[in-house]
Amino acid sequence: MSFVPSWFSTQSSFRPVYSPPMTAQLIDQLAAAPKMLANLVVEASDDALDLAPRDGRAARTILAHLRDCEFLEMRLAVERMLAEEVPSLEFIDSAAWEPVRNRTRDRKEWLLGDFALQRLASVGILRSLRPEDWEREGSLRGSGTFSLRTFVEGWVKHDAQHTRQLEVALGETLGEVLARRARMAE
Repeated sequence: MSFVPSWFSTQSSFRPVYSPPMTAQLIDQLAAAPKMLANLVVEASDDALDLAPRDGRAARTILAHLRDCEFLEMRLAVERMLAEEVPSLEFIDSAAWEPVRNRTRDRKEWLLGDFALQRLASVGILRSLRPEDWEREGSLRGSGTFSLRTFVEGWVKHDAQHTRQLEVALGETLGEVLARRARMAE
């Protein structure tokens, strides 16, 4: 049975079908994620990264999830949608992923660096797309077909969802972190 991620929707929020400013905005949001994550977690201790809030994941696990999703799911989905006619895509059930995930590169600096490198490659592909590429389609069992643009919208939502989870896990929002640093710099 295919796993349908909670962030995924086949319903696009953007109209018209293709609009360069809107797609550029989506790409810019994806490109900003590594810096945003780094700002949020750079000062966190290992203990803080490993402490899971009630009913939540530890910050380190969230970072590993984002890193692994980047090259095992997200970019792979884009590449397949560009290379194949309506590929049937699969996503990893994160509950099944977590116990067996590779933990050899779990230091904070490595997680952030690996994610940034993988995201840079993904953004490079997206920036090179032609208008007609944004309408290429993929499918997900149980959710039907969707355009590449709709998939990227979901990707941005996925980032936002996990950024909020990191903020909860660390007990401080990105805005609070940046405001605190600005006060310290005064």
